[in-house]
Amino acid sequence: MNSDKARNLRKNMTEFEQKLWQYLRDRRFCNAKFRRQVPIQNYIADFICFEKRIVIELDGSGHLEQTQYEYDRKRDDFFKQQGYTVLRFYNNELSNNFEGVMDTIYKAVN
Repeated sequence: MNSDKARNLRKNMTEFEQKLWQYLRDRRFCNAKFRRQVPIQNYIADFICFEKRIVIELDGSGHLEQTQYEYDRKRDDFFKQQGYTVLRFYNNELSNNFEGVMDTIYKAVN
């Protein structure tokens, strides 16, 4: 069940998810309400802002593999069909260009 999996993902966030969450939680970023690891039908969004219709995905290097890449594309398409803007970042982007990542999120929120 996706809700159990989402709960487990919230309890076991990666260091990259924890870092981003510190900025997005409690309306700290642009007063936008983000939630983490939210099930939406058959998928779980890493971070989502319902009011701004934004999904943020953080990916490790495993997402570069062909089968995972194809799954991610299908997932992005689903979220887009639901009216969401999907922002996808790799963990190394968060480490090496944190300001750039936050700027991209800022532009999507405003």
